[in-house]
Amino acid sequence: MTEAAFQLSAIVQTFPGVRALDGADLTVLPGEVHGLVGENGAGKSTIIKVLAGVYQPDEGRIKVGGTTVFPATPEKIRDAGIRFIHQELHLVPHFTVAESVFMGQEISGAFRLAKRKMRSRAEAFMREELGSDLPGDLLIRDLGPAERKLVQVARALVDGAAKVVVFDEPTAPLASEDVRTIMRAIAQLKSRGIAILYVSHYLNEITDICDRVTVFRQGRHVAVFDEVTQSTGSELVSAMIGRDLDNFFPHADRQPGEVSLRLEGYDDGKTFSNVNLEIRQGEIFGIAGLIGSGREELIDALYGLRKSQGSLTLDGTALDTGTAAKAVANGMVLVPRDRRHDGLVLPMTVAENATLATLDETARCGLIDRRMTRLVTERLIKELDIRPANARAVTRFLSGGNQQKVVLARWLAKSARIFIFDEPTVGVDVGAKAEIYQLIENLAAEGAIILMSSSDPVELVGTCDRVAVMMRGEVRTIIDKPDLNVDHLVAITTGATTVSEAAHAI
Repeated sequence: MTEAAFQLSAIVQTFPGVRALDGADLTVLPGEVHGLVGENGAGKSTIIKVLAGVYQPDEGRIKVGGTTVFPATPEKIRDAGIRFIHQELHLVPHFTVAESVFMGQEISGAFRLAKRKMRSRAEAFMREELGSDLPGDLLIRDLGPAERKLVQVARALVDGAAKVVVFDEPTAPLASEDVRTIMRAIAQLKSRGIAILYVSHYLNEITDICDRVTVFRQGRHVAVFDEVTQSTGSELVSAMIGRDLDNFFPHADRQPGEVSLRLEGYDDGKTFSNVNLEIRQGEIFGIAGLIGSGREELIDALYGLRKSQGSLTLDGTALDTGTAAKAVANGMVLVPRDRRHDGLVLPMTVAENATLATLDETARCGLIDRRMTRLVTERLIKELDIRPANARAVTRFLSGGNQQKVVLARWLAKSARIFIFDEPTVGVDVGAKAEIYQLIENLAAEGAIILMSSSDPVELVGTCDRVAVMMRGEVRTIIDKPDLNVDHLVAITTGATTVSEAAHAI
């Protein structure tokens, strides 16, 4: 049997209150491209950090080339020939290609850097190993995203000692034509016998390039596919999800009204373009998309957190959301994806956080009316079932679900009309999720317009009337409620199947 390039066995990794990995296994063979897939929170990022020596596992064993590495420090992992290509590009804009490739491992001459030699070697490496004719004297700031990614790859491999390369979401920020450039480079590395671990949400890339695939779910490996073809995509989706949806989401007969919110030709000139949406009063409208799809940036632009252009109207009247303050003034509010940093002032009490947006109503002559603040907060605590039911409780010590309810309480006190929920249940336990879904359903039933941006397909299918799927900055399709199911939504979002194929299969 072929000795594994690396093998992680029975890995357990815990953090306070969270078991991120629960006996997970991952084995990659020499000269193969091995895919690692799973939903957000499945444990992919954690096991990569364990492999990199960033985290020391509570239990389990790491073997590289048949040799046990303990403890697995970043230095030992690098010496063993494992290299990592992360999604983020940590390059200096005013450096040249050659300087970037050799940064931290420069070649010196008699009295100074041997820049000519570095340029020659960088160009030769890019040409021979990655199939690119990129000139070594170009500045990083003048390169496109795919070319910068190639420089990042060259920097990791130029010392010639790499035996394993881990690609962590390498194509997330890239356009479709740039993805092919990275795929060619990976194929070149494979031809040299280097083992590749390829982590991606884009299942079409997984089925295109991978020889084998491991699926993670809830901190464990749940399946290993030893043969991968184009038709494997649906099986990967089923293995990734594996969840029962019954009796978890609200069951309502709510009927949305007329179109009220319109986006026409909406874009930010960079991450998303030409977004056209019509959203009805009393509708829960979902937005799906992977990292780099433009989903998060669209939400930020709607709320005035980034510049945008195009038409945004509410009941035929132009809506000015150039800043967050203007958005709130026009009845649009945001429950942010990072509630602890962007949604709450953690040292403040529940009452202070819940009334931050309505200080003009709970103050008299410039001073906070404590009695009014307490009465408003107690009403919201009861309405939302915030626990503990104590207006003076410090928000820092509340559970994630109750912190999320406090953010929502603030906007209920404001009587907003358009609610944007960005990853509304991240870090929230199952019971609190069900409560938050019911609160969202109640808002829609009262006529509010709900925009829900989420990376969880189960959440979108269980709560939304319609879902717009974004990919690489564009809205690819809008799926109506009768056609919404998790398998097809995941397949379209990840590119495992085309929109037309998914529609035909329904």
